[in-house]
Amino acid sequence: MLKDVSIHENVKLAVCDTPGKKGTIIAIHGLTGNHKTFYHYRRLLDKDYRFISYDLRGRGNSSPADEQTSLFRHAEDLKAFIKKRGIDRPILMGYSMGAYICAQVASEIDVAALILLDGAGTTEERQRELIIPSLSRLEKEYESEDDYVAQTKAIYDSLHVQWDEVVEGITRYEVKKTANDYRHKSEASVMEKDFNSFYDFKPSEVFQKVTCPILLVIAYGRLGQKDSLFTRETYNETIATAENLTSIEVPANHYTLMFEQQPVVEQSILALLEK
Repeated sequence: MLKDVSIHENVKLAVCDTPGKKGTIIAIHGLTGNHKTFYHYRRLLDKDYRFISYDLRGRGNSSPADEQTSLFRHAEDLKAFIKKRGIDRPILMGYSMGAYICAQVASEIDVAALILLDGAGTTEERQRELIIPSLSRLEKEYESEDDYVAQTKAIYDSLHVQWDEVVEGITRYEVKKTANDYRHKSEASVMEKDFNSFYDFKPSEVFQKVTCPILLVIAYGRLGQKDSLFTRETYNETIATAENLTSIEVPANHYTLMFEQQPVVEQSILALLEK
């Protein structure tokens, strides 16, 4: 169940917060995602851990993004949320852009552990070539919610994502009714600003300040007919700089990493949390 949490004046986050006794995990989604992205990982962990995920600003049911939005602005929001909720030494889990956000926060405050799901490396021009064209679906007008779902399913089919009720639920949450049609809840221009800020993230500067245990998951699977979003080389600087880091490589692609259950990743997460 979603609850609005105010973090600044006139700024609220749509938060899903389930209780647990072993510690608090805060999960931050990717560029165009929402809090539902973590379905499989929440199911793995929420029996024991308090598990929090929320819609970043400019996504889902949270407040609009800042005019000068960036991953660093989202990092400030995460710190404000942690302070507002009085959470001590959270475990941060970030996927894609969320990994950059969580790494930035872990370099600034005391956290218990950091889980990076295919993110927080060095950004190259090849990522722009893969990501920016995909934002066109955010600018389109759709005849109905079902029309949006059908067109999104076609995209996921091309990316070899197995369509099921979980993926459909995530997809239906993304769309809203306007006066004349249906549209994605996010603006492409906002997503592009956030993506551009990836280039200002310097792994060598960030990870020398991170002292907690880190798990880095690298998803090397191809995106349909295209190469993987991030490569192993993307993470060279991250791995070289971080002191307490375990990295694993899995054949999932950037999307199946989240939309399908990943037993090897789940085992690695549990191993990190048991340290």
